Amino acid sequence: METAYQNAEVILKYIVEFSTLLLEFFGICILVYTAVKCFLFWIKKDDSIRLRLAQGIAFALEFKLGGEVLRTVVVREWAELGILGAIITLRAALTFLIHWEIKNEKRELEK
Repeated sequence: METAYQNAEVILKYIVEFSTLLLEFFGICILVYTAVKCFLFWIKKDDSIRLRLAQGIAFALEFKLGGEVLRTVVVREWAELGILGAIITLRAALTFLIHWEIKNEKRELEK
């Protein structure tokens, strides 16, 4: 029974690590795609570039935040949990600020 528990723990650890990497990879891909797309809109002198860039960054941060939350599943020490908590708090604050900026930018574009 002890061996089955240890095997399940190892499998869960690998699944969580792979899923975390996958979520963070998606976040990076979204961020790079958004940056390239917004650069092209900047060349065309589009007025909605700030809104599009903020939305892309917020979307990418959601994936990165999901990866950090998933990473808390395999945390073994309190110090590591504290670091992850700080990272999650900072990313959540960034997401909140970006969403606030998106609302303000939408209001300005509507005027």
